[in-house]
Amino acid sequence: MLKLNEIETLLPDLIALRRDLHAHPELAFQEERTAGIVAQALRDIGFDVTTGVGGTGVVGVLRRGHSDRAIGLRADMDALPFQEETHLPYASTHDGIFHGCGHDGHTAMLLGAARHLAEHGGFSGTVNFIFQPAEEGRGGAREMIRDGLFERFPCDRVFALHNWPDLPAGSIRTRAGPIMASADKFLITISGRGGHAALPHQTPDVLLAAAELVQQLNTIVARRIPATEAAVLSITRVAGGQTHNVLPATCEIVGTVRTFAPDVQDRIEASLRTMAAGVALSTETDVRVDYDRYYPATINDADAARTALAAAARICNDVAEADAPAFTSEDFSFMLQERPGAYIWLGQKSADHAAPLHNPHYDFNDDVMPLGVALLAALVHAELPET
Repeated sequence: MLKLNEIETLLPDLIALRRDLHAHPELAFQEERTAGIVAQALRDIGFDVTTGVGGTGVVGVLRRGHSDRAIGLRADMDALPFQEETHLPYASTHDGIFHGCGHDGHTAMLLGAARHLAEHGGFSGTVNFIFQPAEEGRGGAREMIRDGLFERFPCDRVFALHNWPDLPAGSIRTRAGPIMASADKFLITISGRGGHAALPHQTPDVLLAAAELVQQLNTIVARRIPATEAAVLSITRVAGGQTHNVLPATCEIVGTVRTFAPDVQDRIEASLRTMAAGVALSTETDVRVDYDRYYPATINDADAARTALAAAARICNDVAEADAPAFTSEDFSFMLQERPGAYIWLGQKSADHAAPLHNPHYDFNDDVMPLGVALLAALVHAELPET
């Protein structure tokens, strides 16, 4: 049986570690310092440790008992490229780099679970502690998989936690099926010849073409996707022109698409390309579409999600199935394409921690750390029971 007081004794060290990581954030595939700290901490408690997995990834292996079953627990390590505005004593010391998504907390909690399980056991099998680089848009999970993650460190199931500021501190949620959206990004480049603004008849108007296309793209979800399906298409940047009396030769449209179903994803991309081709024809411009499906939807295995909720209920009173998936994305999706498992939300909202993820005032709530460590340990006990 998991004893929370055993975890409480780890907290001073874990909080100090988390705040040190917060003060020294590192971007995708640059997590050298963080990976070094993680690797040394695992070695200090007797783990088999492998570094350089998928770039800067670290995997620590802990074995107990005689079972041949194995699971993976994953934490992400990278920070975001924007400026922190918290003014905390442990605020980022690196200008323009910030742990604005709580990966410092995820790393500390997984190290806490590693230490707790190494000291107290209570399971039979193998636990692979996966410290992943480059979650923030660079696909670190995919790179670890390409580097043989699951061949080198076999896992029957894999789990990950993410702090969730939309939920109150002390709560746990997950769900079967989709829990996070796929993430696509597109760049549409419209080209003409450019010319004098007083002589628009002499050149295709790329800005007018862009305006027409933006309007059309914003009808895709409403008119080409069934109302029973969920999807988002957002235009996030339109750029073209430099001065008042010149018609520019090029204009760019940038945006993102979020969905939960591959067939909906296909329909949106096809519609976008059709509309772009139509505008090109009607405005006599050249329109090039670069469409990148960089993260698939995060889809939980139904049985793994039920196991996670049952394990959570043994240590927490506020446990429930999530009402709906989120339109944010997560590269843990790549791991769930390879192995069954579940992605779990750990509530962190309180009076002092109300800022959302990716906000300059965000900070991980250290008060939820004991529950996060306990949940990771509970998942191990549920998946790898002593026999």
